[in-house]
Amino acid sequence: MPTTDTALKHLLTVMVEDYFHVGAFGNLIQQRNWTNFVPRYEQNTRKALDLLDQYDTKATFFVLGWIAEQSPHLVREIVARGHEVASRGYYHRSLENLSIEEFRDDLRRTNDAIENASGQKVIGYRAAEKLPFEKHDWVLDVLAEEGFAYDSSFLPRRGDAPQKQVAHRYEHGDSSIWEFPYSTRDFGIGLLPISGGNYFRQIPYTLMRRAVRDWHRRSDAPFISYFHVWELDPEQPRISAASRYSRIRHYRNLDKMEWILHENLALYECTGIADHLGLNRETHVSVEPVARHAVTSSFASGPASELTPVSIVVPCYNEQESLPYLAKTLTSVEEGLNKIGYTSQLIFVDDNSRDDTLAVIRSLFGGSTGLQVIEHEVNKGVAGGIVTGIRAARTEIVCSIDCDCTFDPHELVNMIPMLEDGVDLVQASPYHKDGGVQNVPGWRLLLSKGASVLFRRVLHTKIASYTACFRVMRRSSMIDIEPEELGFHGVPEMLGLLDLKGGKIVEFPTVLAVRLFGASKMKTLKTIAGTVKLLSRLAMMRVFGKTTPIRPSTSSERLLPASKD
Repeated sequence: MPTTDTALKHLLTVMVEDYFHVGAFGNLIQQRNWTNFVPRYEQNTRKALDLLDQYDTKATFFVLGWIAEQSPHLVREIVARGHEVASRGYYHRSLENLSIEEFRDDLRRTNDAIENASGQKVIGYRAAEKLPFEKHDWVLDVLAEEGFAYDSSFLPRRGDAPQKQVAHRYEHGDSSIWEFPYSTRDFGIGLLPISGGNYFRQIPYTLMRRAVRDWHRRSDAPFISYFHVWELDPEQPRISAASRYSRIRHYRNLDKMEWILHENLALYECTGIADHLGLNRETHVSVEPVARHAVTSSFASGPASELTPVSIVVPCYNEQESLPYLAKTLTSVEEGLNKIGYTSQLIFVDDNSRDDTLAVIRSLFGGSTGLQVIEHEVNKGVAGGIVTGIRAARTEIVCSIDCDCTFDPHELVNMIPMLEDGVDLVQASPYHKDGGVQNVPGWRLLLSKGASVLFRRVLHTKIASYTACFRVMRRSSMIDIEPEELGFHGVPEMLGLLDLKGGKIVEFPTVLAVRLFGASKMKTLKTIAGTVKLLSRLAMMRVFGKTTPIRPSTSSERLLPASKD
């Protein structure tokens, strides 16, 4: 049972955010892509609520404004179960990137979202990252001016006045605000946070347990404790593109957090910050019940007859981890295509996967109109998958995309209209002067750009990138293209054969990002050798070979009979 000794009181704070919001992955995951991830914050928040109910414990839940807008019913449930909701900011953004006015606007936007969802006035704030006192006193000034009663964002450092290392009142003109800094302990190398989260998971808990116990022996100030709801989720998807340091920081000992919380909730009396201050959690807004929207990864419903159909070919090999993200992405891609007069039919080509790729495809996309799932009995490679998809397509316009979304499929909305009369292929080009790359290893860029230089010397078409399989094509122009190589180097071979037949190829500048889930299937040395071999063969074909020109094609071709391939 929890102790009633007020000297052992903990102020328990809970961060409501998801695995794709965190700062450890901020350089990989852009805010505009958050809606593409399958969220897990609802199930994890309810797990946290159930855990607190077991010990009849209340807490302060710091909620992202983005989550409050996406899931107002969840915020309302937190309040209904007796807890305080406070602000974590709208996005999980560093204050280093915000001006004072931008910070003020962010506070107001977040408060509006949380208060509209909960009916509870927001009086507390915690920043997305721990703040040092010497650089960010201005944050407390702004919070006081905006009417906040308390903040809990600051991490004391050695050299800070002792009173700053515990809960204290900060004066600002005629107003004041309480600061509840992270609880720390001096181990001789500086002040180390001992209040929860990553520190409880990474540092031997025997040491943390003793440090927390010692806090109560030397101070009667409240102990500030915290955890993130995603820390109760050991099964969360792994962001494989993250650095080794970030993966350790985020994933290590996730299965440890739940039992640590059980121990602390049994040992210490916990409460929220507003309750500790004796502040009334005012209900100031009347809110209507919001229907809960089930999160779904299923693809859009059938196409309207007035929309032009296009096929989207998705080669897959061991992509079960990437498919949920792809499903969410393609749902919004379909909405964008509808707005410009198109609808899509999906063609998944499973290249003899060894994991549950096929089962996940059928689970996520089984209700999609016009869906085709084709299985290769042997692994043929990515180009082989694209060739199979082109032959199976029943539309004149065929798109090929990466299953891992290293190129943003939303760009199809811009690429498809470029397939004008006389154009046979639109090639995505990250090396175009208006394109770009994000988080891709330098050695890989060097190899790809070097290959592009050589392709420009061999082929008629002079573009910046030749190797990306993110393309929009005319089926009639590609149906007779038969690459000898079906792996990664078969992708530029298809373009090269089209070029030698006189096809018109244009490029679209776009951004290449590192894949987030799973591992790349590219074998670097094998790919280099295959590309050199391909360049030699294309050069010989250009000088000595005979090619059959492709027939002129127009945009009037829409729907074709089903292929038997």
